[in-house]
Amino acid sequence: MAIAESLAGSVPDWLRGAAGFLTRELAPFPGRANVMLRCMLTSAIVIVTSMALEIPELALSLLVLFYVTQANVVMTRVVGFMFIIGSTLAIGLSILLLKFTFDYPLVRIVVASVLFFCSVYLIRVLKIGVVFFIVAIVIIYVQSFVDQTDQADLLIRAVLWVWVAVNYPIALALVVNTLLLPAEPQVQLREAIHRQLDAVQNRLEELIDGRANVEPIPVSAVQRAALTLQKLLRFSTMRDAQYREHQAMQLACIATVSRLYRAASLLPLEWPGGASASRAMLRELRANAQALDEAVMTRTSYRYATSTAPEDRATVDAMPAAAEMQRALRSFSDLTTNDADTAGSAGKAAASEPLLAPDAWTNPAYLRFSLKTLMTVLACYVFYNAVDWQGVHTIMLTCLIVALPGLGASTQRAVLRIAGALAGSALALFMVVFVVPQLESIVGLLLMTLPIVALAAWISAGSERISYAGVQLMFTFSLALLAQFAPTINLTEIRDRMVGIVLGVGISTFVQMSFWREGEGEVLRQKLAALLRATGALLRAPHADTGTAGEVPFAQLELKTWAQLDDCEATLSRVVLEPSWQEGEHSRLTLRAQTVLAQSREILLAGTALHNELAVQEHAASPQAHEAARSVQEQAAMELQRYAHDLEGYPPDARPPRRIATATLAAGSPLAVAADELGRQVAGLPDWRVEAPVPAPASQAVRT
Repeated sequence: MAIAESLAGSVPDWLRGAAGFLTRELAPFPGRANVMLRCMLTSAIVIVTSMALEIPELALSLLVLFYVTQANVVMTRVVGFMFIIGSTLAIGLSILLLKFTFDYPLVRIVVASVLFFCSVYLIRVLKIGVVFFIVAIVIIYVQSFVDQTDQADLLIRAVLWVWVAVNYPIALALVVNTLLLPAEPQVQLREAIHRQLDAVQNRLEELIDGRANVEPIPVSAVQRAALTLQKLLRFSTMRDAQYREHQAMQLACIATVSRLYRAASLLPLEWPGGASASRAMLRELRANAQALDEAVMTRTSYRYATSTAPEDRATVDAMPAAAEMQRALRSFSDLTTNDADTAGSAGKAAASEPLLAPDAWTNPAYLRFSLKTLMTVLACYVFYNAVDWQGVHTIMLTCLIVALPGLGASTQRAVLRIAGALAGSALALFMVVFVVPQLESIVGLLLMTLPIVALAAWISAGSERISYAGVQLMFTFSLALLAQFAPTINLTEIRDRMVGIVLGVGISTFVQMSFWREGEGEVLRQKLAALLRATGALLRAPHADTGTAGEVPFAQLELKTWAQLDDCEATLSRVVLEPSWQEGEHSRLTLRAQTVLAQSREILLAGTALHNELAVQEHAASPQAHEAARSVQEQAAMELQRYAHDLEGYPPDARPPRRIATATLAAGSPLAVAADELGRQVAGLPDWRVEAPVPAPASQAVRT
């Protein structure tokens, strides 16, 4: 044991951090195995078909297959049809380009550059930018064909085979995802709701039986669960007309489930009382959570069922989290009782996003991004032809793949591309040396390839922080071993493609940093300000005296605030990765942003706790105490609005909010404790000024 502890202590921090990151990102979750199986099944069919019929560009077919196979049928169809439209348009433009410029290399390069520039511009300004991403990829890919042959008929055949290699895997993927292993978003939504309500019932069961909870629900799980329900509801409305017709009611349902799940995370480890009336009230909550679960699974209406005596129902107020569960269930029951009229007023479907960005023709950032990407690709094209090194043609594709808005996003994609390529190249090298010489049939080829496909599919089905590495692993591996219709023993191809990827990443990063740097630091500040404003609006939300009709809108507003918090976290993760010539300034930005983000989460939790305490103490506390607590909420909202306004300015001049006084509340009372916690968290926001010192990043210090 001592030896193991000493070895663990000698492991560098960065290695332990990387191991923890991979453990979290590679952990199984519902639906991940389904995505992996669909990828494996369709990949096996594509490999056998391409090898039997000698359809070229097998690696490209597998790449498209991985892009098209999504978490559910709706996204698979959307992405599949986008790829079909994009590839058809790209091949048509490429053939026209070759028809009129084949004998004029300079004109061909100029026209191809114009088409590429327009495609990259449309990637940024259109909601369906993936279509023009395919166009840009194919236009660049075709240029490498031209440099390999001077026979026009062979060139056109190669281009047309690209269209076949792209589109027939899409057709197979649509069939497999629709018929054999369907992942319907409506089913996924109901299953996700069932898992969360089952966790709620388990927590209540533990309190009833007096068992200690060994695995409390963390705040991160609450946030992730709420966002999962939102995303699945959006896909369900795209898939099912009934969900579209009753979208407001469905939104109220997932808001209620999220509220129950969050309240379950706040339940104490043990029930402090133990009276029979208290346990009866907990049993009533558990029965109603189960009834809501059954109503969701059977798609029927939910009605709150009372099983306790009126004098026993007040015992739930001793536990604010349990009282919140009761209010959430009752308010949703009232909403379903009033049916469509009330549902329509409880929440409206979000307006659809415009196809074209509002500032598409006025924002110079789009033009600069397109010019930078074109410059990078042309520089790589000149290098690729000057050294006459055909094996590094991946250098041009890399420049477009890692070209994303924001240095952080580009750096993240570049790191994932290199990591995936290194893993794929290492696996390909192992197979070429030890396995390929033993292959004798297509069965052996499948036994060699499908485990790698399964690994890559498992990785690609994960979060955005790791998914692209799986796609790149599979593509690099298949480029090295499946590019021909015979066993491959040439190791130089593995080396050349890896060199092309590394050179492409290096040149692209240099150009992105040297010309019109497009960091997301300013965007992050604006998003943090919007998050603080949303939190302030949540503090001003209707109180308990408005009745249960105000509870569902509050839950929906809370759900939207969690979504903004998640968006800020994703932006911060990209900003942290941005390379910078001014490391001191960049580190101060990220550290302050981390502090604001952490404090925003604590303010959100504290504000919700005070809201619940006000509801619990509606009749127990005096009107003066209620008014004082609401004054704290109002002052906190005003301080957040002021801080957000100052944070948006340039340069930012956001000073820490003042500590809100709670002296008018009885010391030690539940309202006083909740109000003091909210005031303390608001006062914990950092001093964000140019000359201000960098604050400590840990918000937990503020809480203690």
